[in-house]
Amino acid sequence: MNGIDKITARIETEAVADAARIAQETKAQCEAIKAEGEKKAQEGYWEKVRQGVASAEDRVQRLAKTADMEARKSVLSFKQSIVADAFDRAEKKLNAMEGEAYVSFLAGLAARAAVDGTEEIVLSAADKKAIGKKVVDKANAALKAAGKKGGLTLASTDGSFSKGLVVRQGSVSVNCTLEALMAQAREDMASDVAAALFG
Repeated sequence: MNGIDKITARIETEAVADAARIAQETKAQCEAIKAEGEKKAQEGYWEKVRQGVASAEDRVQRLAKTADMEARKSVLSFKQSIVADAFDRAEKKLNAMEGEAYVSFLAGLAARAAVDGTEEIVLSAADKKAIGKKVVDKANAALKAAGKKGGLTLASTDGSFSKGLVVRQGSVSVNCTLEALMAQAREDMASDVAAALFG
């Protein structure tokens, strides 16, 4: 082998060695790039999973709050309907009152509403005709028993209500109609009734 062949062989051997080294380095770089890409892809994947889980948890919490609020509203609505029903039943019971019990009820209202015992008692036309005198007599007896003047009289005019009465002195009147009494009771006692029912 002459000198040129030796040099050529040596260059070729070095070139092959360099090519193998370069190929090895390139392979290593490719594997590093691939590993880095896979790592970033995994990180991206898990970040998306975390975001998805956080979004799902947030949605579940919002739905739970909404459901809780709706449940509370339903319970409140149910309680309000029960309280309203209790008042409706009481009003029906009072509306159904008759005879001596009704006379005593009206007389008691009149006696409590009277200031000086000389007022007029206004009744509905039906009550005035059926029990007017009894109510006035019983209310006056109650006032006298309490040490007050028992001079209540039956008004000449009829009330435009069905149950209860109005105690009137000139332009001042105390509304003791069943409608007014129930409206006042609903306002004053609704929370007490709710507490008694649902304690």
